[in-house]
Amino acid sequence: MTRISRRAALAAALSLPALGARAQTFSRPVRIVVPFGTGGVADLTARAVAQQIAPLQGQPVVVENRPGAGGIVAMQALAGAPADGHTLMVASNGTAISASLFRNLPLDPLKDLAPIVTMGAFPIAVVVKPDSPIKDIADLVARMKAAPGRLNIGTITRGSTQNLSAELFKIRTATQAETVVFPQTPQLVTAVLRGDVDAAFEITGPIFGQIQSGALRVLGVTSAERAANLPNVATLMEQGVPDYDVASWNALVARAGTPAEAITAINRAVNEALAKPELRNALTAVGVEPKGGTPEQMGRLLAADIARWAEVIEKAGIERQG
Repeated sequence: MTRISRRAALAAALSLPALGARAQTFSRPVRIVVPFGTGGVADLTARAVAQQIAPLQGQPVVVENRPGAGGIVAMQALAGAPADGHTLMVASNGTAISASLFRNLPLDPLKDLAPIVTMGAFPIAVVVKPDSPIKDIADLVARMKAAPGRLNIGTITRGSTQNLSAELFKIRTATQAETVVFPQTPQLVTAVLRGDVDAAFEITGPIFGQIQSGALRVLGVTSAERAANLPNVATLMEQGVPDYDVASWNALVARAGTPAEAITAINRAVNEALAKPELRNALTAVGVEPKGGTPEQMGRLLAADIARWAEVIEKAGIERQG
């Protein structure tokens, strides 16, 4: 499916009949602050879910983009709002990374955020150019061990999930390779196709067109389970990489101290929306695997990722910022 048709599928999902929460908790518009710009996967997911849960007890649900500074700008917006459930934030694995990557954050992700629900996950693929001699993940590991530091692995943005996924791969396989960082996905893809890097770690959504066309060949996916949009591609753990489970994800959180009835109402509305086949199919089409679940599950996911990425940031020698 092309990017245009995937976007069209998601746009169609935005017109589905909305689902609202039942308890009368909200008295004014509910705002969802997104720490990314418009048009990205997180923004599309937030808008699709917001459309489905609106009206929330008769109140509109609006999405507000506050990109920049590793999610700090969005955190500041949440920190400055009352803890009453009317202001929410899209948290992500980037939120977990920021806990160790930045010295000073407006909010402590573990102490100051109230988990609500995980909306979706985005698998990461390890890709090579079509005629690469690297056959699979085992072959990649063997080549890295045979020539320590000679192979190059490409990712976007130092400190991103993709970048830290590559660092974790080296840690779990006890290998060495040069990690080459690119500002955006197009430059990364160009480097793979030119042979400037031997392999790359990238979220499947932005490169799915190249994967489908055969311009990129997938060696494996980083999540514990096979990706819904790449069901025939084995995971890294299936291919022998121990204790390796990485996926990008987006969730909704509120400020700590938000009334339980507000958390429950939003959680119920989002889970009902994500159960609709039309929305699930539309999200899958843009590379999002719909999730849902309880606030407790979302909290455990955040805590586990904070611990995981703290280990990777320390072992990879990534300098803390701010």
